Amino acid sequence: LLPRTMFTTWPARRHACSSLFCHLHGAGSAMLYRVLDAVTSVKCETRRAHKQIEVLEALDVARTQLYHFTTIVIAGMGFFTDAYDLFSVSLIADLLGHIYYQSADGKLPGKVAGAVSGVALCGTVLGQLFFGWLGDRMGRKRIYGVTLKLMVVCSLASGLSFHNKPKCVVATLCFFRFWLGFGIGGDYPLSATIMSEYANKRTRGAFIAAVFAMQGLGNLAAGAVVLVLSARFKNTAAYETDQLGQADYVWRIVLMLGAVPALLTYYWRMKMPETARYTALIAKNLKLAASDMAAVLDIDFVSEADADVVQQDEFGLFSMEFLHKHGRQLLGTTVCWFVLDVVFYSLNLFMKDIFNNIGWFGDTAMMSPLEQTYKIARTQAIIVVCGSLPGYFLTVLFIDRIGRIKIQVMGFTMMTIFMIGLAAPYKFWSKPSMHVGFAIMYALILFFANFGPNSTTFILPTEIFPTRLRSTCNGISAAGGKCGAIIGVLWFQYSHTSNRSSLLLLAGCNLIGVMFTLALPESKGMSLEDITGEMEEESEPPEESAMIAEAEFIHSVEIS
Repeated sequence: LLPRTMFTTWPARRHACSSLFCHLHGAGSAMLYRVLDAVTSVKCETRRAHKQIEVLEALDVARTQLYHFTTIVIAGMGFFTDAYDLFSVSLIADLLGHIYYQSADGKLPGKVAGAVSGVALCGTVLGQLFFGWLGDRMGRKRIYGVTLKLMVVCSLASGLSFHNKPKCVVATLCFFRFWLGFGIGGDYPLSATIMSEYANKRTRGAFIAAVFAMQGLGNLAAGAVVLVLSARFKNTAAYETDQLGQADYVWRIVLMLGAVPALLTYYWRMKMPETARYTALIAKNLKLAASDMAAVLDIDFVSEADADVVQQDEFGLFSMEFLHKHGRQLLGTTVCWFVLDVVFYSLNLFMKDIFNNIGWFGDTAMMSPLEQTYKIARTQAIIVVCGSLPGYFLTVLFIDRIGRIKIQVMGFTMMTIFMIGLAAPYKFWSKPSMHVGFAIMYALILFFANFGPNSTTFILPTEIFPTRLRSTCNGISAAGGKCGAIIGVLWFQYSHTSNRSSLLLLAGCNLIGVMFTLALPESKGMSLEDITGEMEEESEPPEESAMIAEAEFIHSVEIS
């Protein structure tokens, strides 16, 4: 009987291999190993020397601390402001129609409505590209304050668009909302990158999702502010004699209040240190990175030992090496964000039109301006509370358990199902007795948007790209999303297609999102440097094992 030792590793035990395997060498041997690897689905890795800077490793394994939550609030208030500014305009647009265009139902002329709804999104696209690139060149912190200043100034200026001619008022409003969007655009890549680079690898997804969940609170705040102001002004004695004059105060106050949350966090943004990953990997200053993190987090490390460790790939964004390593991921994140925002912004910005089409608000031509605005804001607040917010919160709870890709695929799929459920029997939902059912279905779509791709498309670009290009790639992905939002706005505003057909088109966008999601890697529970491979460098294998380096994990049977 011949003794056998099963499942030994080839490089470690090649001196004891059978003569059968010892005579397989050269090209034939290497080919055999590749075939065996493909059949057994064992991942082969070349011998690589993995180097991790100690301060970054300490951040990855650090326990959750108070400063993590402080960073969530500081970064999240930017998104609170972003959502408030972007979504509040749909609530006050009808007031502009009543005041400046004497529209009976509050509808603005087509071109004016498109400009008011879409101009901030155009500015957002440019801001995401510009500030995303600048964040990788000058540092996340240095640019962070600039975007906040721009948002504060333009929020206040938007409400001060004074003139007696409609064209002048709208032109001034659009000018300042464009630059407001420019500032908002910068907040996307910077806030996401800062949070991802501060967080530990175990709860990084939850922290980034918590920052993004502030978007839901900002959306709710927009509805709540409009509700309170509408109720307050429509019950005054002055409103009975001057409805349009009182309504004019409301929309201006709503827009100007967008500056408040940004102002509240400005001081703390300026006090934040630069992220350790930027300081260590891009600025190449290990001691400063260590001291900055030691000042705000309770972590243990010895920075002196890392003096000669900072080595990484140096390829640029437009290089063939980037295209080879990260091109597919950048395409995937951009397309997924694009189709998501076509759906998400269409459903949010045109919620009032979709609900009005089924008769939810009744005869708007018979309502006073603030009464109509009150009903629109109440509907939005209900949908946000019942659908959007639970979705954001569940993402925070489960993103690090389920994983980014599974949640994104699930979200796109469920959105498709519920959209088809709304669109196919559209006349059925138009019956007054079915309006509540329509609202529930609509809320479920937004629930799975937020417990799905609206959150994960924000998280993934901050994790799967190298540090020196992280903010840039996040900005490119986010800009792709806002291009989708602009297309959604233009489609609903100018296509004159029925709501049923538009919902079916949006369902098709979700299916595209599912397909491109499958091209993205899962990043749950991994260090940022492990995900991107930026801290790995090749080491020369011994000459005698050069032909079998790829067979590191191939198993053989020893026969003696």
